[in-house]
Amino acid sequence: MREDAVTDRGIWFRLEAGSTGSVVRRAVERLGQQLELGDARTADLAIVAAELSSNLAKHAEDGVLLLRPVRGEREAGVELVAIDAGPGMADLGLSSRDGHSTAGTLGIGLGAIVRQASWFDGYSLPGRGTVLAVQVWPSDANGTPWVGALTRPLSGEAVSGDGYAVRVADGRRQVLVCDGLGHGPLASAASDAAIAAFHAAPAAPPAVVVEYLHRAMSHTRGAAVGVAELDPPAGVLRYAGLGNITAQVVAGGRRRGLVSLPGIAGHQRPTVREYEYGLEPQDLLVMHSDGVVDRWQLDDYPGLAARSPLVVAATVLRDAGTRRDDACVLVARAGE
Repeated sequence: MREDAVTDRGIWFRLEAGSTGSVVRRAVERLGQQLELGDARTADLAIVAAELSSNLAKHAEDGVLLLRPVRGEREAGVELVAIDAGPGMADLGLSSRDGHSTAGTLGIGLGAIVRQASWFDGYSLPGRGTVLAVQVWPSDANGTPWVGALTRPLSGEAVSGDGYAVRVADGRRQVLVCDGLGHGPLASAASDAAIAAFHAAPAAPPAVVVEYLHRAMSHTRGAAVGVAELDPPAGVLRYAGLGNITAQVVAGGRRRGLVSLPGIAGHQRPTVREYEYGLEPQDLLVMHSDGVVDRWQLDDYPGLAARSPLVVAATVLRDAGTRRDDACVLVARAGE
């Protein structure tokens, strides 16, 4: 793993040997310094990274760790997401208490993580594995995120052609998922262009934003895009999509698919239409690229829908993402 500065897309580490933990530690310390986290919080971050890395290397199957910056209005923090398909835990809350151990250790790992974190959430199911998400900020003023998302590149690629973005523009809560055509650096460049255009677009409904993306991406190879706007006070979700972005509203075991039209943003002249759907406070919006197989069911994971959007997204990516393609999952909660 090259020891470069960590970009907002983050770095994935595969934890298969204890030696990888030192690589992770150096990377988190550099990122803490890069974001001016401060010596004390950077030290806390190093403890969190060491415990997560150790747990994955010793006890997990297919353990991976995502390291990336997270940004608020006035400050930046560091996020770590640990994902594995190992034995899982029947009671994550109990396992997070100091002194509890299922592997003959001192049992202080998860407790130390919770103590050092500004924000922590997780989900575990016996026989299915564990997802842990941790954020460390300079202060503790940042609350639970209303949206969570992850991207992962195709096996063998250094960068992902999939991407996502979140914005609140004049009160409009909007999210983007995009899938650059193909794989590798050119697909990633198309995705980056979509993200930049999304942040620069006028504060307008999703169809207008997608039209803006299309015009702004004419110099790229193009991308499939989906833009959703959550409007909880009105009880409405507005959506416009082009190409193979899957978007669904999930609640109470039901999945309602949102309509995306054929086309590629940045190529030719696509037809763009916007659709409205009812939205209840308990609903989840789940969007993903075609690198995620559309056979997941949240009902297969008791209690998962009540966890943070980031933990839901990481669980879906782990179990439905394919290694033969770039993959992206975004989850947003209507009521937060």
